[in-house]
Amino acid sequence: MRRPLWESIGADLADRVARGEFTDGFPGELGLAEAYGVSRGTIRNALRPLREAGVVSAQRGKKPRAIVGGRGSAFGPVYSLFASVQESGMSQRSIVLERRLVTDPAIAARLSLPPTEELLKLSRLRLADEEPFAVDHVWLPAALVRPLLDVDFAETALYKELSERCGITVDGGVEELRADTAAALDVERLGCALGAPMFRIQRIGYHRGAAVELRCSHILGEHYSVTATFGEGVPSS
Repeated sequence: MRRPLWESIGADLADRVARGEFTDGFPGELGLAEAYGVSRGTIRNALRPLREAGVVSAQRGKKPRAIVGGRGSAFGPVYSLFASVQESGMSQRSIVLERRLVTDPAIAARLSLPPTEELLKLSRLRLADEEPFAVDHVWLPAALVRPLLDVDFAETALYKELSERCGITVDGGVEELRADTAAALDVERLGCALGAPMFRIQRIGYHRGAAVELRCSHILGEHYSVTATFGEGVPSS
């Protein structure tokens, strides 16, 4: 089956980002459309998965930039959105937006995998008491997680299924949290206002020292807070 043009362009851009080709700046949509000889709509479709994965950052009024690697502050132990919602006393449900096997050189590079390594991509709309509050995109090495292809993720947690079906426990990670505002796609999926406060959270999860998960979560600001402790004078709970 022939690959769509936008997907081929997206894969080429991901490969170029992974090679460090855009360290001095990432081109805008018009420049890319001219360079590839296609419409701006085709470029926008090609960039969408790269933006979802945090490979390319684009904020209103700012020049797009490519992101390769990078480390942020650690906010605490590995947590689960599923568990957080349940612990708050609200019902939790997910709608699977996408689940398929893909190859993506830029994502593979962030997981320290060969560029042609097959990945499982899982995208979910997360709901608390039937109200959308987040969109999750997760990439995992397909060779390790094929049993997840048959899982109904409507009312179960990814980490639970990873542990029970694949023998993988995410026991550490590196996470970056960035404040942002809702773009058109967020409005479409989450029903929020354009420009509403958002958190973009990127996580690389590890199992016994090996990267097994790249997760990008887009969470409505009103539904998320960060608590940090510091110093030695804080009593243990």
